[in-house]
Amino acid sequence: MALETHFKDFLQEINLTPNQKEDLKMGHITLRERLMGDDKLAPIIVNVFLQGSYKRSTAVRPKNGNRSDVDIIVVTNIDPEKFTPQKTLNLFIPFLEKYYKGKYRVQGRSIGISLSYVDLDIVPTSAPSEIQRKELDNSIFNSDFVLENYQITSQVNNENQWKNEPLLIPDREAGVWNKTNPLEQIDWTRKKNQSTNGHYIQVVKCLKWWRKEQYPDMKHPKSYPLEHFIGECCPDGIKSVDEGIVKTLENIVNYHPRKPVLPDRGVPEHDVFGRITDEEYNEFYDTVCVAFKIARKAFDSDFDGGVKGWGELFGNKFPLPKTSVGGYTPRKEKTEEIPERRYA
Repeated sequence: MALETHFKDFLQEINLTPNQKEDLKMGHITLRERLMGDDKLAPIIVNVFLQGSYKRSTAVRPKNGNRSDVDIIVVTNIDPEKFTPQKTLNLFIPFLEKYYKGKYRVQGRSIGISLSYVDLDIVPTSAPSEIQRKELDNSIFNSDFVLENYQITSQVNNENQWKNEPLLIPDREAGVWNKTNPLEQIDWTRKKNQSTNGHYIQVVKCLKWWRKEQYPDMKHPKSYPLEHFIGECCPDGIKSVDEGIVKTLENIVNYHPRKPVLPDRGVPEHDVFGRITDEEYNEFYDTVCVAFKIARKAFDSDFDGGVKGWGELFGNKFPLPKTSVGGYTPRKEKTEEIPERRYA
């Protein structure tokens, strides 16, 4: 049974709060203005734009005192043939010492900045071609636009003008430049959301919350790899969020009992699940089998049974049905055992 109002209330509970969104906005705008105004960095910067789950509108509210985070792609004209990844990241150190002293850390492929209200991730990249640098001016990718504010029926003006070329990202630990295509990830998500009547990003948020709420200690998959997998398994044409959840979980159970190879958007030679072990995936798969049984029962139940079932899956953020005395029905059902694994 579709429970549109309940899912609307649930999503409001797990979405970033207005204050968290404002913190993210203030953090990345301040960082961008400082980068573009820096005497040494500005000449090598082609553009700065948002990336990550915040940009794609698939972010959920942090738990356990964690802060919201946002990824910021810094496109440069650095020649990867002349600059090593380490040398490239070092170019940002004077800037970081000036504005974020004691608050930054150089990571494998990015620079993390921890502020009191938000975490920022600077991801330096190189645009390989002059054509690509010019096409990065497309407003949908460079502005503060996020997909949740996008009209499902509209189209990006001249969307085929920008070139689908990967950027190069420095891997300091491996000492090489790797391909990444954040623009394709954004555009793929936009198109997928259109093909699912605007429900796809909501399905992603619900399942991210399920993963975070029910299995906080499970290592993988999480973050973008989990989102990517949901995108592969969520069918087009769904008419509600709960339908999308049930069918996504069902497709994982039926078609992916073994760890799949997931080509990255725009960089097909990169396997999004490449760093996940078979053991880690098997653990995840078993949790999906349990979740699917609960979700299918909730979806097929009457109103009260459906609400209680979804509450079992998603935790106390999901609004429960009121009892006749004005309280809430407590959870009594025991979670079903993990079913025998199915192999295609």
